[in-house]
Amino acid sequence: MTLFQGLPVRDANASGAGGGLGGLPDWDLTDLYADPDAPEVTRDLDWLDGEAAAFAGSYEGKLATLDAADLLACVQRYEKIDVVAGRLMSYAGLRYYQNTMDSTRAKFMADVQDRITTATTPLVFFSLEFNRLEDAHLSHLLASNGDLARFKPVFDRMRAMRPHQLSDELERFLHDESVVGASAWNKLFDETMAGLTFAVAGEEEELNLESTLNLLTDPDRTKREAAARALAAVFDRHIKLFARVHNTLAKEKEIHDRWRKMPSPQHGRHLSNHVEPEVVEALRNAVVAAYPKLSHRYYRLKAKWMGLEKLQIWDRNAPLPTETPRLVNWDEATRTVMEAYGAFDPRMAELADPFFKRGWIDAGVKPGKAPGAFAHPTVTTVHPYVMLNYLGKPRDVMTLAHELGHGVHQVLAAGQGELLSATPLTLAETASVFGEMLTFRKLLDKAATPAERKTLLAGKVEDMINTVVRQIAFYDFECKLHAARAEGELTPDDINALWMSIQAQSLGDAFDFMDGYETFWAYIPHFVHSPFYVYAYAFGDGLVNALYAAYTGGLPGFEDKYFEMLKAGGSKHHKDLLAPFGLDLSDPAFWDKGLSMIAGFIDELEAMEA
Repeated sequence: MTLFQGLPVRDANASGAGGGLGGLPDWDLTDLYADPDAPEVTRDLDWLDGEAAAFAGSYEGKLATLDAADLLACVQRYEKIDVVAGRLMSYAGLRYYQNTMDSTRAKFMADVQDRITTATTPLVFFSLEFNRLEDAHLSHLLASNGDLARFKPVFDRMRAMRPHQLSDELERFLHDESVVGASAWNKLFDETMAGLTFAVAGEEEELNLESTLNLLTDPDRTKREAAARALAAVFDRHIKLFARVHNTLAKEKEIHDRWRKMPSPQHGRHLSNHVEPEVVEALRNAVVAAYPKLSHRYYRLKAKWMGLEKLQIWDRNAPLPTETPRLVNWDEATRTVMEAYGAFDPRMAELADPFFKRGWIDAGVKPGKAPGAFAHPTVTTVHPYVMLNYLGKPRDVMTLAHELGHGVHQVLAAGQGELLSATPLTLAETASVFGEMLTFRKLLDKAATPAERKTLLAGKVEDMINTVVRQIAFYDFECKLHAARAEGELTPDDINALWMSIQAQSLGDAFDFMDGYETFWAYIPHFVHSPFYVYAYAFGDGLVNALYAAYTGGLPGFEDKYFEMLKAGGSKHHKDLLAPFGLDLSDPAFWDKGLSMIAGFIDELEAMEA
């Protein structure tokens, strides 16, 4: 059982911020704690110290002797510790991400993390000892107590780690050591990224990462090129640091995996996602096989629209020449997403409403604010928080729809309680991508002219390629990186070469790649924070395409089935969750259905040229 949610993972497709957008909301974190010096913070830290030690005193060495009622009480007590630790860490982390350059916020988060790590060290015994329970004994306990049996999905995920469990002493050491291992390198990466500034030709002052990345979607090709070259220049100056971060984290993972006898670097992620390796492999293979009919074909079409022989990397997310640039203010973005959610089911809009009215969204770009976007569930006794870097581009509206989908999912799943609410990453993207699809379809239905429809379709295809092709390319890059690091230290040039081999394969012959693009792996936070996370985006997109087909196909009771799926959180395996929709992810042909939807949009775009 993993203790507390930890810090959020930023979404890889998010964009970034600007002015003239109306009143952008800020977080109100007082639902967690009033401020860092609030007596409740000290109270909860002290309680955690005492309760974790008391828990170990009550149960260590005794789990095998507990009857069903006593084991249930034990699990419920553990869950309460999880809530308090998660609340503390969520508050410290969210404050930090609002301004990662504020040393007092960084210190507070580090101190809270150290304190929680120390306090919870006595709990390391729990999963180790639980996993030593005999299968027959545990089955008997579950059969005799329905309340205990509710936790079976949690126990199953925990016991999947049995073959990879180390000695109690080693597990305690790794728990203690974590704050100066991956966690410390993660902070170094975050603080370095937040502190980077980019001298973009034509801009009056240096820009942060988000604002520079945002220029890659500017209508002015000169500005896009200037931004791309500024990014390359700064990444190159810091490339030794980024290579050191990746070398160290990949080596640490290799050591841990070797000791745990993991069959592959990806295996731990598959276990935590409760998904079979062959399902992920089928997804990966289907996407790679589809590169020619998806990304290669679309980007050749885009080059033609732009009047170019070849696209450069700064043209990849450029608006179409026929697209009228416009700024979407915050009120319009809110209205667009809420109308799309409400048109699907009024319950969905009701669940989304508090995010806008109660300080659950932080939308503006601010100095030191973490880049990207995320929805963090905090703990089930509070509510999620959404972070955006809102710049007013149409894609930012989709990012809002995406993160709000996560938030709605997290609110619904909270009814399962702390241990059962967390959804595996593969399924966690379902509601977010579905929210995007609802918003896109709403906009498409309102398109007044063929040109507007073309712009919307092209934007959606690009987003889907970024979600499917880009993320599977990221996954392949990580697979290559970890395999190569297992053979020895990687130079920056080694990592650059791995990156470019994957980029050329995934994007196709429509592109020339500028000198300097080989360093663009450096800014992707997922490689640092959550190795092999990225396939979850492609997983979610394929799954949502199939779900949306069931919805538009008139599946009876779809809305109720959908809400039940979200409410389930992590309490069901994907086979059971998707059975009501007639979907089976283990079917090798499943992924082709979702990819066919993207291909169909490209077909329509090609037909518009005829």
